[in-house]
Amino acid sequence: MKKLMIAVLFVFALPLIGGAQKKGKPWTEWSEQEVTKMLNDSAWGQTQTDTDTSEMFYSPGSSASRNTQGALNQAVQLNFRLRLLSAKPIRQAYARRVLLKNPEMAAQLKAFAEQQSDKYIVVAVEYDGADRRFTGPAFQAFGSTNTAALKNATYLERKDGKRVFLEQYLAPGKDGMGAKFVFPRKLEGEDGPFIKEDSGYLRFYAEVGKDIKLNMRFKVQEMIYEGALEY
Repeated sequence: MKKLMIAVLFVFALPLIGGAQKKGKPWTEWSEQEVTKMLNDSAWGQTQTDTDTSEMFYSPGSSASRNTQGALNQAVQLNFRLRLLSAKPIRQAYARRVLLKNPEMAAQLKAFAEQQSDKYIVVAVEYDGADRRFTGPAFQAFGSTNTAALKNATYLERKDGKRVFLEQYLAPGKDGMGAKFVFPRKLEGEDGPFIKEDSGYLRFYAEVGKDIKLNMRFKVQEMIYEGALEY
């Protein structure tokens, strides 16, 4: 486990800040809009939006937070950004986002963006919302949990129902990529990778604390990038 932690931290050690791209367009030329789409709405990056409607209407004793923090009188949304960080296009999008602000980091970012992942599948999760009173509980949940607490209810699943369970959890740090969920790339007892082109889908499921349930499917047939299956 210590070797795994060292390997993962090495992979993500760079100081990153926190339609798909045109065919043949190198990642070093992606616009900010293309980067955002890759991270939040692509074959490798999706957004799960949870909506809380409890603050829309007043009723006596309806919400303790309403009384102490004030009424919002509207539905509140919390966005979870679920990204396959072990997939090259997601790492390239993160690298490009930094490069747009810090061109002098080109050499460092190239190594991060082009690295090949062959041992682990890593899902990165960020979150955002319009009201900090609702992002606060998420901050606490992701920051206080650990591998042992998550292990039995956090997994990757393919269409045939077979699963690989969480091997390592890394809480959000200074790299700007959010929490990281690390899974083995192979299923025990099987030859070859857990996901192949005919696997149908890759589903990520995690229960973070008692109130956050992450559930997202990535379509494997759409995860071909530069002629190879990337995840």
